[in-house]
Amino acid sequence: MKDITAILFHYPESSSLYRALTSLQQIKARVTSIIVLQRKKPPSLTGSSKVTFISLTNEDAGKLLNDILRSLHSTYVLFLHDSNYLSATTRSDSLYLPNSKAVLATTIHSRDSLIHQPVLVRTSLLKTEKLPHIRELPFQEAVLPAWLAKIGISQQSVRKDLLRKSKINRSSNRIQKDKIMEKYRLPKAKMKHASLSVVISTYNMEEYLETAVTSCVLQNDAFDQILIMDDGSTDASFQKLKRLEDTVQIKVFHKKNEGKAKALNALLPYVTSDFVLELDADDWVDPDACSIIKKHFSGLSEEVAVLYGNLRKWKQRKEDVLFKGISKGLEIKETSALLSYPFPLGPRIYRTASLIKEGGFPVIAFEDGRLYEDVSVLYQLLKQYPVCYKNFTVYNVREHKQSITRNNDANWHEFITILKSE
Repeated sequence: MKDITAILFHYPESSSLYRALTSLQQIKARVTSIIVLQRKKPPSLTGSSKVTFISLTNEDAGKLLNDILRSLHSTYVLFLHDSNYLSATTRSDSLYLPNSKAVLATTIHSRDSLIHQPVLVRTSLLKTEKLPHIRELPFQEAVLPAWLAKIGISQQSVRKDLLRKSKINRSSNRIQKDKIMEKYRLPKAKMKHASLSVVISTYNMEEYLETAVTSCVLQNDAFDQILIMDDGSTDASFQKLKRLEDTVQIKVFHKKNEGKAKALNALLPYVTSDFVLELDADDWVDPDACSIIKKHFSGLSEEVAVLYGNLRKWKQRKEDVLFKGISKGLEIKETSALLSYPFPLGPRIYRTASLIKEGGFPVIAFEDGRLYEDVSVLYQLLKQYPVCYKNFTVYNVREHKQSITRNNDANWHEFITILKSE
């Protein structure tokens, strides 16, 4: 019975795509059609009647895939993605699902990482549980692992050795992406720790903010709240945020543009958790960020006002992000060390009670609190409380041309002079 539509997409090299197509011969008795989504059509696919090629030029792969899936009539969809191909032992009778299951998943070995992803999925499920759009993810390779993270374990059947991965360039960029994708497969955490929420202030960051918000939703231990303030954006930020809002975890607010400090202060009255993580709208967190941070609450002195760790840095390119390195945090005990810190201190997890007691984020004379709000609040808190560094990396910084702080580096010395005089 031909009951499978095979969809192959985002192969980094033509040779790995051809290998994936060849591996489909092992299950040809069940494949009714093959669809390939690539930016450039490989020469050997030209004129082929067996394969439908769809160009990804200027298209969001997640959106395009959802459009394709909506029109399919086959019982199942088989996904091959990012240099994967069927292992030699995978045959037609290997791809089966009990009536109680909707997804056949497997684990891919990628150097030191184990990436959990779907192989065979009931088409009916894909029509209700849509794949994420690329703009919701930090990079396109995460489409399938991120989608699977949303699907309940009860719907999944897991088998080993269904797929293999072609050898590709094992750059530091690829290794870091694999480490993040591995975290999507972690089981939902059940731990009793202090509560933790996220606050986000955004101004004209529609290009990136969906990635930031989605990264907070796809957690193996849920944040108590995700509170977002649109600070008078003139782009489509607020409209996009309203589509993401729900009545339980995500709450979206809007105010006139007055700068980040005032925007974050406007969110503080709504925070009900013991701690709060400040997330920039152009950054994102790992899928295990909440659980890792909560683990570090254990044994934390009640006097500590801020917990922080390391930053993983990425450079935004036209269609992807490039890993630049990890900035390991340094212990600081006084304000002078803060002002000479070699990079932004983060991630910044504030004790809510201490933050509120000190009046929230200071609105100093320099730019009316519109710049360096992170340094201003840390400077204020360090006068009264200790801060604590722990060696963990769950926060991802995106470097891009629109960065407000990056475009105001020349004002740093003026800011310091005014901060010290306040």
